Parts: sequence; structure tokens; C-alpha cells
Amino acid sequence: MPLDDSADLELRRIHTFLSAFSRRQSERTIDFPGGFAALNDTYALSRGDNHVLVDGDPDPEALPALVDTVLAALPHRAVYIPDETVAAACAGPLAHAGYTRQTVVVMVHRGPLPELGGAREVGLPALRGPLAESWRRFLPDVSDEVIHDLVERRTARLRGADDVRFLASHDEFGQVASWADLYLDPATGIAQIEDLVTAEPYLGQGHAGVVLDTALRSAAAAGCRTVFLMALADDWPRHWYERRGFVALGEVQCFERA
Repeated sequence: MPLDDSADLELRRIHTFLSAFSRRQSERTIDFPGGFAALNDTYALSRGDNHVLVDGDPDPEALPALVDTVLAALPHRAVYIPDETVAAACAGPLAHAGYTRQTVVVMVHRGPLPELGGAREVGLPALRGPLAESWRRFLPDVSDEVIHDLVERRTARLRGADDVRFLASHDEFGQVASWADLYLDPATGIAQIEDLVTAEPYLGQGHAGVVLDTALRSAAAAGCRTVFLMALADDWPRHWYERRGFVALGEVQCFERA
């Protein structure tokens, strides 16, 4: 369904935020007509930190070759396209080049501000153990080197926005139970909640809700009226977020090739 003018403007502002964050957290970028490659050589095995973001109007037929050029040193290919029209035009050439496609939904918070929070800000050292355990649960067949990059890449995220916070809910013994990133850009009034995860022993105990509510309250306190997150279109967390007051505003198409 087409967006009204205000929703379309909000989505475009989110697209701009995503492009800026990707550039800022990268160690280096390579621009090409219609987009850029965001590269972090320190975490070369993390696809989320070494990818192409198409934020302009590329030549769809030329895009696969461009991606091969700018990501030539990597064993993977990852291309993210936020604009619906551009993604539709590029889908065919990327599919012919062997890419698979996954849809990620951009969801914005439209519900009331939660009355309570309860999570607190932590540093990366407090998250290293829980992060490693969770990635081994999600990706049991990957190497220790991949797990290392997926954990340590949060250091790069500290560069992505003016205010980056790691929030965590703890159990009664002080152990981290659930966590998420919060990226704040008060100048534009936009905040992103990213990578909300609960450690397996604490599933179903409400810790994720504590982290999410704290992130929403923190964003409001920072003056960010647009709070968004990303959720896989065909996975259950999307529906959990809907029950917490989030609605779908747009999509990002993710194309990958091993």
C-alpha cells in the first residue's frame, strides 16, 4: 500500500540514517554510481560489516559486476537495497548472478511510551560471553574466527552514531539475560534499536521486553520521535514487535551470495 506523504518522508529519513550509520562505522568505503561498499577489514568475516548499500539509482544490469569489483577481496557478497523501486529493478540481474533474496521489514514505534524500563547501559566486556554463546546457538557450524568477528564488531558500531548505547537486562544474580543496541541521533530525531537478543536460559521471562521498553524510554528522553528497528519479514519476532506497538513502514531487500 502506498505511503502518505508524512510516512514516505519518515521512511526516507530512516534510509538516510541507515546510509550515514553504515558509512560512519566503516573503516573505509568505496563509492560507485548508485551506492557504496562499506568495509571493515578488522571484522572481514562479518557480512553486516562488509557489504554494499545501494542508496541511489544504479544501473541494474551493471550492479553484479560492480559488487564483485568492490568486494573482490571477500569470500561473500551482500547487497542491501532500501528503496522498493530500485530493489525491484535490481532483483533480476542479482538473481541471475546467483544471489538469494531476503526481506527485512522496517518497523517504527507507534504505541504509547512504556511506563517502565529497568535495563541498564553496559560495556562490550559485559556482553562478550553472552554474545558468543548466542551466536553459537544461531550459527552452530561456523568457525571460532567468525564468532570472534560477530562479537567484536560492536566496537565498530560505537562510531556509527553520535550516541551509541548497549542496554542489558540482568537476572537476580547480576548475569546478563537480554541485550540490544540503541543508536541515537538527536539532531534528526531518529533512533534505531538493533540486535535485541535473549540468552537461551532466560527465554520467556520478560527480559527482552525490559530492554525494549528501556530503549524506547531512552530514545524519547533524547528527543528522538522516530524509533525504528528491523525484523525479518517471515520470522516470529516481527509479530512480537507488533504487539509492542511497532508497525511496518517499509522494507529493505537483502541479497546475498556465498
